[in-house]
Amino acid sequence: MSQISQENVSFRDSIATIDEDGHRNYIHPKKPKGKFTNYRTYVSWILLAIFIASPFIKINGNQFLLFNVLERKYNIFGQPFWPQDFYLLVLSMLVGVVFIILFTVIFGRIFCGWICPQTIFMEHVFRKIEYAIDGDRGKQIKLSKQSWNAEKIFKRVLKWVIFFLLSFFFANIFLAYFIGSDTLIQYIKDGPSQHWDTLIKLIVFSLAFLFIFAWFREQVCIIACPYGRLQGALLDKKSIVVGYDYVRGESSNGRSKLHKKENREDKGYGDCIDCKQCVVVCPTGIDIRNGTQLECINCTACIDACDAMMDKAGFDRGLIRYASENNIADGEEFKFTPRIISYTIILGILVTVLVALLFSRNDVQATILRLPGQMYSTKGDTIQNVYSIKMINKTNDTYENLNVKLISHKGSVQMIGGKINLPKIGLDEKTLFININKKDISKSKEKIEIGVFQNGEMIESSTTNFPAPVKIK
Repeated sequence: MSQISQENVSFRDSIATIDEDGHRNYIHPKKPKGKFTNYRTYVSWILLAIFIASPFIKINGNQFLLFNVLERKYNIFGQPFWPQDFYLLVLSMLVGVVFIILFTVIFGRIFCGWICPQTIFMEHVFRKIEYAIDGDRGKQIKLSKQSWNAEKIFKRVLKWVIFFLLSFFFANIFLAYFIGSDTLIQYIKDGPSQHWDTLIKLIVFSLAFLFIFAWFREQVCIIACPYGRLQGALLDKKSIVVGYDYVRGESSNGRSKLHKKENREDKGYGDCIDCKQCVVVCPTGIDIRNGTQLECINCTACIDACDAMMDKAGFDRGLIRYASENNIADGEEFKFTPRIISYTIILGILVTVLVALLFSRNDVQATILRLPGQMYSTKGDTIQNVYSIKMINKTNDTYENLNVKLISHKGSVQMIGGKINLPKIGLDEKTLFININKKDISKSKEKIEIGVFQNGEMIESSTTNFPAPVKIK
């Protein structure tokens, strides 16, 4: 943080979206231009294309991404998952959290500026439409202050209609993730009259989407999102953030407007010419020269704006750049700290475990449970228990005429209702009577293993307890 901002930290007493009277202060950022803006635009195009296309891409007949909570159907990268695979989802979330933490420790809030859906939709969809209709910063401010004449009414109605249509379109895409793209297309073919309940939900979601991106906007990042506050606990002086080089920018006597034939070095002025271009392009309305702030989403708009002004002033670029506080203050280069190494090791372990579990995951899963409320029964020298077996097929192949056999003990298995037949991405459930001779049982809860066979080949196995009398003679 610069010497000036250390002496005056009143900027931390309020946020840019609230004025002195406590009213909403609407942010009208200037349209950014430059290298980083172009890079972020390309990234946003790729992410938007993935978001729109993913529900309609099929791999082996499976939707690329599907999160059908009501029917408990989940596809991730074309691979079907069932509630029994929930541990994989939890582990994946842990990997994601550690990954974001690691990136925050190293690169600050880079996720918010480059990948976060809020930023992608706001800055690269809705904001671009607003620039096209209302114009750049100056025209937007003028339009908001002028009376409600024909021009203002036309632009406002046009913008909000387009915003709503976009929100409705994105709501349909989101719906495809939860009910499936085939079901969504069928709903569209059937018409809204046959699916009023779904249409009402879509409209409600569209209005919520519209509220966020047409009115609430940057306040999601400043007020609602906890990540800005979380970064305060994760960042340190070695983290790389979008930072203002106050050593170069302020020098000994601070900033000064650029004047012709001015020898700034002799007068002790820094390279910052106080043009405030870094402020007017900021989508959250902060002054990056005050140092790292929770409102900063690392969008790099200030870097592009400052570089453009440095080019015009004849100074070197990089007055605002990706840098750590130690790099700005002391010129220290980035180094791997023990904390970064620890997070990296933890992430590596989690990823290794996740990959191992994914590769060891069976296409067919069997779950065997004793029927509740049923006791074992004794028939001569044989003890019998009743079980239910649930078989889940996680593939698009069909499995027919599956047999169940004991593989840990001698005994017999009687299956009620015929052999097991599994449809693609489906399940089958049967009742089993398992009989084992008393002499082969040594415990009151014997651990037994049961195998599922197709054409003599075991495709899955499962273990369960086999209750028996406490004393076996």
